[in-house]
Amino acid sequence: MLNNKKLEDILVKPGYVKEPDFIACTKEAINKKISLEQVLVENGMIKDLYLGQLIAENIKFPFINLSKTDIKDEVLQIIPELVAKKQLIIAFAKDKEGLHVAMENPADLQLRHFLTKKNGDKIVPYYATPTDIFKALKQYHKELKEEFSDIVLKNLSEVKADSKEQLPIIKIVEALIKYAYENRASDIHVEPHDEDTLIRFRIDGVLHDVLAIPKNYHEMIVSRVKIMSNLRTDEHKSAQDGRIRINIAEEKLDIRVSILPIIEGEKIVMRLLAKKMRQLTLDTVGLRLKDIKKVKKSINSPWGMILATGPTGSGKTTTLYSILKILNNRDVNISTIEDPVEYDIEGINQIQADAETNLTFAKGLRAILRQDPDIIMVGEIRDEETAKIAINSAMTGHLVLSTLHTNDSATALPRLLDMKVKPYLIASTVLLVIAQRLVRKICSNCVESYSVSAEEFVKLVPKGIAQKFLENKKAVTLYRGAGCKICHKSGYKERLGIFEVLEVSEKIRTLITEKATSQEIKAQAVAEGMNTMLEDGMEKAFLGLTTIEEVLRSAKE
Repeated sequence: MLNNKKLEDILVKPGYVKEPDFIACTKEAINKKISLEQVLVENGMIKDLYLGQLIAENIKFPFINLSKTDIKDEVLQIIPELVAKKQLIIAFAKDKEGLHVAMENPADLQLRHFLTKKNGDKIVPYYATPTDIFKALKQYHKELKEEFSDIVLKNLSEVKADSKEQLPIIKIVEALIKYAYENRASDIHVEPHDEDTLIRFRIDGVLHDVLAIPKNYHEMIVSRVKIMSNLRTDEHKSAQDGRIRINIAEEKLDIRVSILPIIEGEKIVMRLLAKKMRQLTLDTVGLRLKDIKKVKKSINSPWGMILATGPTGSGKTTTLYSILKILNNRDVNISTIEDPVEYDIEGINQIQADAETNLTFAKGLRAILRQDPDIIMVGEIRDEETAKIAINSAMTGHLVLSTLHTNDSATALPRLLDMKVKPYLIASTVLLVIAQRLVRKICSNCVESYSVSAEEFVKLVPKGIAQKFLENKKAVTLYRGAGCKICHKSGYKERLGIFEVLEVSEKIRTLITEKATSQEIKAQAVAEGMNTMLEDGMEKAFLGLTTIEEVLRSAKE
């Protein structure tokens, strides 16, 4: 929308972005052939919302935040979907003033005249960021049940019971994947039952029933998925694993397929992995400023180990990718061994672990060490062999990032002892341990506050935490989502992390060499200023980012 000089005037001179950072982002935008605005936001220089407000003010058009706007379907449909996508515009309101339209370039008079001629309404232009418009465009898509009704259910009555050829099975599977992607689902479950087949999506960590279709079409869906993932269609008694690669919305989607025979038939679970690197920064994953400083201090070390811990699905890999994004530049050689490779990152050598070819984490790590790496990421330390190689790599001049399955940050250190790593090696190599969980964020469109008395609050949370947040108050203000169209009435949209970041100080190193318990290590870290996951979650609940219920559920896992 604005040229680079204009952007420099509104960002660098007032101090929103430092000049060296702006210059670096400008070069990156030229090299990648993408907009400077996109690079600034992706690199965490400024939030998309703030940048949009500054641009709108500069071009003298009103700014609209579409993520907090409830768009009625009859207004949305005034501008055809193909036109809206091509021009990057969206109609969001209509009143006596005219049709209110969010535009990437509201100064485009030719486009505004075209819209007036086509629709007969005066166009009231607003500026919205391209990212915000792109997200809002997803509202053109029908609800999954409506789409399936159009594709399948309307035709079922016309299809003879013994003639399934007319059923558009290819469209059914395509719609499944498409709408799972559009609704930010991480997994698709296709579950056979006695009477029907249930389709469920895992969104923001929670499984949602989406649609039930007649059972007699289940085998056709299974066969179609098997064909797409190059699996045996004549095998029905054994578990099979495969992969589907497709393009959706100009993005490569890698889908891991697992088919398992159960009593009622074959169950399908598809894990959706977007190959394009998302806009990941340390603050967007949920780390607080003081913890980001700890992380940046550790990653500036030329050698050592950084660990992310937590159960499966707690966002550990996402946190490590955020760190890799900071470290990724032409001066260093970065290699990873992962299972699976969740995102492609340009400039990083990523290896997929494969049990079938005996490419384990340990063997992959040994191979990486012969490739002259500076920074190594090991997807997970699962065994004694991998642990020892990773620790030795960190000792010999490499920065090593990895994950462990432990409940909190302090437990990670004794866990390495269990893998027969010498205490002095752990003490001298581990720089930082990040423990985390994922909680659902309150939908920003329907967030509301409510009051809880001190007595009720004490019943909800552990006593020590309650007193810290109550102080002498008789009541506290908490937040929840009322439920709206944007969050599908759930009150939640997307997720963020709650963290505890343990920096390995000299006192903690001494405790490690003395084989102290995790409780002793944690007590020392808290004494040095570490916030526990529960405390971090509570602070985010009081800021209206998530709910108390989400924090208590996740922190207890």
